[in-house]
Amino acid sequence: MSKFLNGFWKVISSPFRGLFYLLALPFRFFKRTNAFLNDDLDDGSLPDAFATSLQAPSALLEHVDALRKHLLRMLVGLVVAISISFIFTTQLVDFLSLPVGGIAALKAIDITESVGVFMRVALFAGIALASPYLAFELWLFVAPGLKPGARKLGLIGIPLSTLLLITGMLFAYYLMLPSALPFLLNFMGIETIPRPSSYINFVSGLLFWIGIAFEFPLVIFVLSLMGIAKPKFMAQQWRIAVIVIAIISALITPTVDPVNMALVMGPMIILYFLSIGLSYLASFNRIRAAARKA
Repeated sequence: MSKFLNGFWKVISSPFRGLFYLLALPFRFFKRTNAFLNDDLDDGSLPDAFATSLQAPSALLEHVDALRKHLLRMLVGLVVAISISFIFTTQLVDFLSLPVGGIAALKAIDITESVGVFMRVALFAGIALASPYLAFELWLFVAPGLKPGARKLGLIGIPLSTLLLITGMLFAYYLMLPSALPFLLNFMGIETIPRPSSYINFVSGLLFWIGIAFEFPLVIFVLSLMGIAKPKFMAQQWRIAVIVIAIISALITPTVDPVNMALVMGPMIILYFLSIGLSYLASFNRIRAAARKA
């Protein structure tokens, strides 16, 4: 009889228990996330951690198994993102070709050229779409071995790096391409009919490298937190930095005219001095944290 009553009670109360479980999910998630971000670890050097792994191979196997799971999830996420990118690849190719008059202005020579361009753009779009998730999975793998401050910084850096990358790409697309393409397409008075493969390779490479350049301040900030980059040294060597930026700009710039080169140099020089300011801020925070521990 008691078993029947218990079973009857479970059936009657199951909707209420399910509702309570759903309402409690956000609170459980917040609690687990807060504990994960603020869980401190004992200080230990890298050689000590390596020696511990040699003494206890089972712990190393656990890390390898965890890495395998993260890589598997990253692969699944990448496949899903590439599959989604197939939906808007044609529109994306048309968007990239707008500076030369749209997708109708591209003239293919090889029979499979258009197919190759479609697959290339779909692949790159899928990687770009999945990049925040891929970075998040990498962060999940390395986060247990980081201090709470570095853990939170890494989590914040994922959307910030994505935003900087997109900003750099938009800068290259809306400012650099409109000024560079007229020069390239009519150089020496010779009209050029862009091919899909060469044009897409050119545009995608330019957007990629300019986007990477815009992430320079974030990289310097992280290196300064680690004590590798020194703001005083960077400030003293700004003249050499400008020369290096000029060389890099000449390599990235699609044309040889000084106007387009200046379009690349200007933002990169501003980003360099912004990096110096962020480096001072990171060094100050690192010194203050060390003083608190002392």
